[in-house]
Amino acid sequence: MRTPDGHAPGPPPDFEEARNRRQKVRAAGLDPNYWYAVEESRALAPGQVMETKFWGRSIAVFRGQDGRLRAVENRCAHRHVPLTEGQVVDCRLVCPYHGWSYDGDGVAAIPHDLFGHRDPKIRIQSIPVKERYGLVFIFPGDPARVHERDIPLIPELEGANPWPHAIVKFDCEGHHSMLLDNVSDFTHGFLHRRFKPFDGVELLRVESVGDRVEVEYKAKIGAGKLQDMFINRQEAGCDHMVACYDYPYHWSNTEERIKHFLFTLPLDRSHNRHLFIFYLSPSAIRLPLFGSVPRWLAHQMMKFARVTTLYPLLSQDVWVIKREQDGWERHWDRPAPELSPIVRHFQELTIRKWEAHLASLEPSRARTRLDVVAPS
Repeated sequence: MRTPDGHAPGPPPDFEEARNRRQKVRAAGLDPNYWYAVEESRALAPGQVMETKFWGRSIAVFRGQDGRLRAVENRCAHRHVPLTEGQVVDCRLVCPYHGWSYDGDGVAAIPHDLFGHRDPKIRIQSIPVKERYGLVFIFPGDPARVHERDIPLIPELEGANPWPHAIVKFDCEGHHSMLLDNVSDFTHGFLHRRFKPFDGVELLRVESVGDRVEVEYKAKIGAGKLQDMFINRQEAGCDHMVACYDYPYHWSNTEERIKHFLFTLPLDRSHNRHLFIFYLSPSAIRLPLFGSVPRWLAHQMMKFARVTTLYPLLSQDVWVIKREQDGWERHWDRPAPELSPIVRHFQELTIRKWEAHLASLEPSRARTRLDVVAPS
């Protein structure tokens, strides 16, 4: 029975209790055995520490005075005080309570009297961490699997002369699947009618291939007046896009000229962080009345677009996804008719991968239960 104000009876179901695709995808996490972007590199200077989360798990990421990043679980082994409340000294993270400090491997150093205990060998879990493309990445899964996958390769951003690009970061109150539903489903163009990032949309293909969902569109990309002024369409019309949910990442490619890569970080069931990299071929950028521009100016123009177009545009998605999350929590038991085949494919992939991850944990879960009931 629904509440008097029309809300669903109780909170949304857990994954195991979900009855349909929509309920399952809104309870699914993302497989931790991938590299996840958590912040821009420039946000973490030597001597600084930050907290990040992955599906509710708190992680402390810090940069030593040597400039190298390290990451450990965000708790002191002694009294479980968050280490992000402490400080970085040289290349160690120091707890503010008793001064216990930790290196990048999570090994503790204890500065006070050990009361006769010789080398107690105390440590906390460390988390693999890397930097690439101006972003900080962590591998929150099984450390033994860290070499199975690498950070996705973006050739256009490699080397001494990367394409002009802009990083856009935003935190979103909503389940991570809501943004993934949004990013390739162009039926929500009405939301962006002020900016018109795409226009004249025709879906040509959607297809699931392994752990990918491939989408092909005919659409004018960058159709808004401001965007259109700065896109050079002489070499190509920029009206054919291939997009891909390349689990757990998302990317698009418009005629090898306009591209993006999206890294999604599931903080918990109702909060997530997204880091976009938008990158354009230098020849795709023009200056009104002057035409093509030198590479250095193209880089500056991307910084300009970040402020004038990209952030305002994506803030509309952040706004509406918060409303969708509120609606989900109130009306999770009501039908939500979905017409787009893209959304169905995306959701099925997310559910399948989460089911596979949970299945991989069953042996360890069984061992844990045996450890608990085994006689001492």
